[in-house]
Order: sequence, then C-alpha cells, then structure tokens
Amino acid sequence: MLVSMQQFPLFIQLENRSVLVVGGGTVAARKSRAIVAAGATVHVVAPQLCPALQRMLDNNQITHAQRGYRTSDAQNVWLCIAATDEPSVNAQVAQDAKASNTLVNVADDAQLGDVSFASVVNRDPLQIAISTGGHSPILARLIHARIAAFIPASYGALAKLAGDYRQRIKEHFNTLNERRRFWESVLTGPIAQRLLRGDEDGARKALELSLIDKTARKPTETGEVYLVGAGPGDPDLLTFRALRLMHQADVVLHDRLVSDEVLSLCPSDAEYIYVGKRRANHAMQQTTINDTLVQLASSGKRVLRLKGGDPFIFGRGGEEIETLADAGIRFEVVPGITAASGCASYAGIPLTHRDHAQACVFVTGHLKEGSLELNWPHLVQPNQTLVCYMGLVALAELCEKLINHGLPSQTPAALVERGTTQHQRVLSGTVETLPEIVSNTAVKAPTLIIIGSVVSLREQLQWFQPQPALT
Repeated sequence: MLVSMQQFPLFIQLENRSVLVVGGGTVAARKSRAIVAAGATVHVVAPQLCPALQRMLDNNQITHAQRGYRTSDAQNVWLCIAATDEPSVNAQVAQDAKASNTLVNVADDAQLGDVSFASVVNRDPLQIAISTGGHSPILARLIHARIAAFIPASYGALAKLAGDYRQRIKEHFNTLNERRRFWESVLTGPIAQRLLRGDEDGARKALELSLIDKTARKPTETGEVYLVGAGPGDPDLLTFRALRLMHQADVVLHDRLVSDEVLSLCPSDAEYIYVGKRRANHAMQQTTINDTLVQLASSGKRVLRLKGGDPFIFGRGGEEIETLADAGIRFEVVPGITAASGCASYAGIPLTHRDHAQACVFVTGHLKEGSLELNWPHLVQPNQTLVCYMGLVALAELCEKLINHGLPSQTPAALVERGTTQHQRVLSGTVETLPEIVSNTAVKAPTLIIIGSVVSLREQLQWFQPQPALT
C-alpha cells in the first residue's frame, strides 16, 4: 500500500537561523533569495559576488566574506549550500557539513547533498512545493507553471482565514469528522467564493453565521457510501468524479485488485480496511463487507468502497448497494474502466473490429465446486470476442471445453497479466497452445484472458511499453 519516495518532503522554519552559502554566482543568488525570504540569516563566502548578490549585500539582506571556502565555515550553522563552479569545493563543503551534522544542499548534485530545493508556488501562507529529487529541475518548473496558473493569489487569503478560525472550530466541533465536514462546506462553497472575489469582510461574516448555524444543529446525520471503480490499475484511468469522492473519504475499504498507486491518492488520515479476496482465502466474507459498510455509514462516516475495475462487472457491487438501500444508507456509484476494456486497450487488442468481431462476451472463470460451468454453445459463436475474468486457474479447462464445443483450436488467444500497469505482460498463442505457454511461465494475478480473431491484431496495434521502476 505504501509507494516509495526517494526524498521526504518537509517544510521547515528558517527564521533567524544561520545559513552558509558557498559561491557567488547566479545559482547562489537564486538560493539566497529563497532562504532570505524565509527569514534566514544568510552568510555568503565567495571571492566575488554576482550583481544580484551584491544588491542583496547592499540592502543588508546577507553578509559576505570575500575569500575562498574554509572548513570552519561549515561549523555552527543550520544549513550549508554549496553553489560554486568547482565540484571539488562543493564536495568539500558537503563532507564538512555532514561531519558537523549539518544539513547540506549541493547545486547540480542532489546525490552529494541531503537536502534539495523545491520549485515553490507561493500563496503565503499556502505553499505548494514541487520536486523531482534533483532529476529534472526543468520538469519541476514546467509543473510549477501549470499549477501557478490554476491557483490564484487569493488562495493565500483563504488559507489565512482558515488559520484564524482553526481554534474556534476545534472548540465547537468535538470530532475530526465534524470538523472536516464543516471546513469542506466552507472551503468549497459560497464563503470561499466571496473571499476569492476579494470580499474578505463578507466572507468572515458569512463564516460566523455558518458557524452559529452548524453549532446549533450539531452534525448527527448518517454518513454515506461511495462505491467507486478504481479501474484496472493505472491511476491515470480514474474518473474526475472518482478522484473527488476519494479525497472526501473517512474510511477506505479496498480489495486486492486496487493498485498501490491508486490507493496513494486517498487521504493519508483515512482509516484503511483491506477486504480483498483471493482464491480460497477471503480477508472478509461478502456479507461481512456489506454489514461493515452499513455500520460505518450509520456512525456518520463517509465510506469509500474502492473496487478494482468497475464495481458492477464481476465486482458484486450490486449486492453491496442492495444492503445499503435496505438500511436506508445514502450511496453513490462511480463506474470505473473495467479490466476488459483497459487491459485490451493497453495490450493493443480491440475487443470489436469490423473484420473480426461484431460482438463481445464477458464471463467469469471462477470455479464453482471445482468445475467451470458456462453456456458453452453461446461462447463459441463466430465473429465474437470472449473475455474471461478470473480465469487463470481454470484456463486449461476453459480452452479444452471451448474446443470440445466447436471453437477452432487455432483461434487466437492471449492472457494479459497485471494490465495497464508498468508490470504488464501479454502472453499470446491459440486456444490450443495458450494453456501450455502460461503453465511454463511464472504468471501473477490479476490476469485477463481474451479469445478471438481480434487477438491477431496485437502484433500490429500494440503501443504500450511498460517501464518498470529500476531497482
């Protein structure tokens, strides 16, 4: 569930703290401006200063030692910045800083230092920092420009308003759930719009009235459930509505098909409950899942039921909302891209094609009492694509019975492993050969099986090239 980070983002207080900058060029000037703005006491060591640093010196924003770097300079400071044009000097600064247990930033060499500078969208007190861990400062600047265009300066005033009322809200509402709901109504409603238009007095008066109203009718309403399709794995395939509801969740119930990348988009302070099911190993029985949704929503929580793919396609979502409806719990259903569509697209296999298939059938390969019972005559019709969910274990039986019921043994077939993710792999053959190909390969669930003439188009149409992370 945890997505690794090369660096941990952390905002720190620099006011009145001593910072050493080694170097007198434009890079040193840029970094000095940033830390001076944060209130640091900046001392620059360099034989010469560029015009920008000279202006800062003239304005008493920095102090300056006109000489080369000495080891003693890195002592008794809170942060060192090595920004010279000489790699050997930068390396010496880094070595000396670390020997003194002092944080150090090294320009153009993120690996040598232990602190990197983010590209910051500053809407004080709101700050949005973007970092690539030193891999691509240009990419960070491009993302900075996009975010800055969508976050007006008035959002700083909105953050300040929230800060001014934070303690009062804590005193009025006893639980985190109540406080969160109140703040969301403020920050996404008419009060925020007034402030963003520049009417700060009007916004504060409206907030006071809203606070009185909310206090008079302490929130005791029943919660609600969001049944959200998480898609086949790639977080870019989530819908906007799914993302919005994910961000509002107090509790997240998720199954094993939901990728770590998708889970990482949910609130970090939410409660997470794993309810995944594997073959012959259910973390939680379906009836228990249904009852848990009712219990959590009845206690006033907003519950995110996050399902891989689409909740209404082999996801048992219908059973869950039947229980919610019987209990009078409010719910929403957000469809997701089902595995058949997502995996086939990323594998370069169109499910329908004028020259190959005019119909597509979805079935489940889940064994019931050890055997696979399907409407075989219906599945072997010509000009049709067959997609089988959860069919890895029953693959050999599936193919054998299709052939026995009349499907030509040379019909193209493919198995898509962990489709749409950077671990995607496609094994292809025919209905006759695919079971042996899969049995000779270490395949990991989830998988999807596609059978039909359309599979023959894969070699020509495949476009997605997974790029697994380097380890």
